[in-house]
Amino acid sequence: MKIKCLIVDDEVLAQNVIEKYIDSIPTLKLAGKCDNAIDAISFLHDNDVDLIFLDLNMPELNGLDMLKTLREPPKVILTTAYSEYALESYEYGVVDYLLKPIKLERFIKAINKVVDLIDRSIEMSEKDKQENRSIFIKEDNTTHAISPATIKYVEAFGNYLKIHIPDRTYITRQTMQNMTSQLPDTTFCRIHKSYVINRNFISKVSGNIVYLEEIELPVGSTYKSNLLKVMDG
Repeated sequence: MKIKCLIVDDEVLAQNVIEKYIDSIPTLKLAGKCDNAIDAISFLHDNDVDLIFLDLNMPELNGLDMLKTLREPPKVILTTAYSEYALESYEYGVVDYLLKPIKLERFIKAINKVVDLIDRSIEMSEKDKQENRSIFIKEDNTTHAISPATIKYVEAFGNYLKIHIPDRTYITRQTMQNMTSQLPDTTFCRIHKSYVINRNFISKVSGNIVYLEEIELPVGSTYKSNLLKVMDG
């Protein structure tokens, strides 16, 4: 994935340096250049941008004032010759603060921070999709779509499973192994040969007992590490 970049700087020389650095890094792509904040705001309105290299000292509207106008700004790296605004700039959620003249190694360090943030955001987004994707439970002659987030725990019941959600229980014929393969492992863990629980419903753990609000479930000795792992996560 290419990170689309916008340069906002009223100095042509500074623009050229940043553009050269962008061209030298394969993960970056120059989306545009603006020499003032007003044009940059207009550009952002019409174009998708992942990262702004934003100068602070510009005519009419400075970089920090521009940030104040953006409801959901992209990632921002500030570029300036003045260090006194560094502390204030971080109040606006900027990723990094580069002092001019900008050295390539410092530029790369800032880009690595951006890449880490984007990767983390993608990972969280994929995790949310997995947790919100419905699973299908067949009970008698009816198939129900259930969001994993609503499942409190799954209980083995002979050749069947009981799927407990806050307002009812489904009984379905399938194996525990098949069920756990459909549930996000960041949220669910097996605590006993007969129980898989949703960590978001845990109210407390005492000894070898997990409490899901008013429900008490035993923790098997061979599964305790599973519980500790999901709680640490």
